[in-house]
Amino acid sequence: MNNVPNSTVTTRKRLLILLVSMTFLFCALLGRLGYLQLLAGKDLQARAAEQWYRDLPLKAPRGKIKDANGAVLADNRDVYSIYVRPNAVTDAKEVAAVLSGHLGLVYDKLLEKITSSRVSEITVARAVEKNTAEAIRACGLNGIYFTLDSKRYYPASNYLSQILGFTNIDNVGQNGLEGYYDTYLKGVDGFAYTATDIKGHELENNVTKYVPAISGCDLALSIDMNIQSFAETAVSNALADHNAKGASMIVMDCNTGGILAMASAPGFDLNDPPRDDISILNALSKNKMIVDVYEPGSTFKIFTTATALENGVVSDNDRFFCGGNRLVDGQKIKCWRSIGHGSQDLGEGVKNSCNCVFMDLALRLGTDKLYDGMRNFGFGSKTNIDFYGESRGLLMNQTSVKTVDLARIGFGQAVAVTPLQLVTAVSAAVNGGILYEPYFVSKVTDYSGKTVYERSPKEVRRSISESTSLKLRNMLEKVVSEGGGHKAGVAGYRIGGKTGTAQKYENGHIAQGKYVSSFVGFAPVEDPKYVVAMIVDEPGGYMYYGSLVAAPYAGQVFGKIFDYTGLRPSADAGIKETVSMLDVIGLSPSEAVKRLNECGLIVETDGEGDTVVSSTPIPQTVVEKGDVVLVRT
Repeated sequence: MNNVPNSTVTTRKRLLILLVSMTFLFCALLGRLGYLQLLAGKDLQARAAEQWYRDLPLKAPRGKIKDANGAVLADNRDVYSIYVRPNAVTDAKEVAAVLSGHLGLVYDKLLEKITSSRVSEITVARAVEKNTAEAIRACGLNGIYFTLDSKRYYPASNYLSQILGFTNIDNVGQNGLEGYYDTYLKGVDGFAYTATDIKGHELENNVTKYVPAISGCDLALSIDMNIQSFAETAVSNALADHNAKGASMIVMDCNTGGILAMASAPGFDLNDPPRDDISILNALSKNKMIVDVYEPGSTFKIFTTATALENGVVSDNDRFFCGGNRLVDGQKIKCWRSIGHGSQDLGEGVKNSCNCVFMDLALRLGTDKLYDGMRNFGFGSKTNIDFYGESRGLLMNQTSVKTVDLARIGFGQAVAVTPLQLVTAVSAAVNGGILYEPYFVSKVTDYSGKTVYERSPKEVRRSISESTSLKLRNMLEKVVSEGGGHKAGVAGYRIGGKTGTAQKYENGHIAQGKYVSSFVGFAPVEDPKYVVAMIVDEPGGYMYYGSLVAAPYAGQVFGKIFDYTGLRPSADAGIKETVSMLDVIGLSPSEAVKRLNECGLIVETDGEGDTVVSSTPIPQTVVEKGDVVLVRT
């Protein structure tokens, strides 16, 4: 047996260990190289680019917002962002002096940033106007850089201020349609890359590389700017004429749900929103027509009537007696006319807006049927309009409704709706019975003009039958032709509608002297196209009836729409006769009402006195037969 010396064995072991170690090390290096090349390559390339390149953002132009006819409502104008790269500055004091002088910055603070900053780039100012940027560029100083940016511009200024919304300094939509459709509007930013050394100095013979921005999509609205201008004028005039807290108007295409106009006053200039006072900005920019609720008053009688007709609880031969009040659950509930309306059929009850008639209808229907009817018209639910913050309105818990509550709901109390809900529901009531989902945006197109979204009218449900809708339209026409909505009429055209006057509540109690005056109407009666709602919040003085405060402005807008669209007059619409306003001062209210009614005038009364002290209009004023006048006692 041969003995292997111990030294030889030891050497072989060492060689084996060395070989294994080298193999392991090689494999480790190979694995690391594979990891860096295959798995971490993109990340390392990005890190290298960050070290060797400096980039300036190229902001994507925000998409435009246009009306139904292509008129631009929200556009962009060129502004600049200004940066300083300290490593490229050759005269820090001069740079600080030029920038502080043109931009209104503090010289010492700016100089300190430029000379002591450890960052490679300082953002000096954003949204700088073109003439200012050009003046700075003309100084030819090293280290100052400019990137073209855009700032939102609203050609119509304060029109649609609660609907369009606005953007922040980064051009990000903050509210309104700017916020709701921000994903479509904002586009994709680009970059300008510049090669630098490790210290951030630009390399000689450098060529700047560009990654172009992609413009945002354009929005086409259902809004018609011509009709919007009519509405804006109406709410501004109402606010001033009646010293009101607020005024608003909605115009809807009742056959599609498209919003043709939505205006509210007071508003603000979208190009200069009051950003220095957030509470004021929030108050002025809130779209109360979609977000806030109010008690609709007599305009809600439209839906009690429709539900009663649909459920067959009233016939053409039914008579209702109004003595000025009803006793329900031991509580006396007054009609708005304290002396009562006497005996009347349903059509007369609608024309007279008699509270007693609608209490009777609600009690005949019962809670379940009335609530089914309200829900069929969309009350208690959101309309799902393309807008943030919509309210669903307020309905009492159905199981908690008492008989006296049911009676009050019948004529528009103990229920709260949004103006948008009201207009949407009225559209269903008069268009043949179809409830449509309302909307603002009808089409979205990308930078190449390709349509990426197009809206089609969306039917939610059938609210009532076509026959019920026809009967209702004919009844509501008499409200305008013969009743309290007369001031909404336009000679030669058939218009229907309903006035409303509701007291406001504060802290659960009636706020004395505070009212919401409203009118909602539609035209033409024979083939409805337009629904207009006019709401005046807290009109000042003694003229607070919807027939006097809201209806006239709706009539003005209807007239302008007919002229603008070239709508032909109705063949069977008659020409109104005129009369002189009687002098009824000193008479008793009942005698004054009687005499004015005999002249063909409709009378609203204010006060509980025994003698008439004034009238609007004043005696001898020429008015149309069927017009609404006011007497104060």
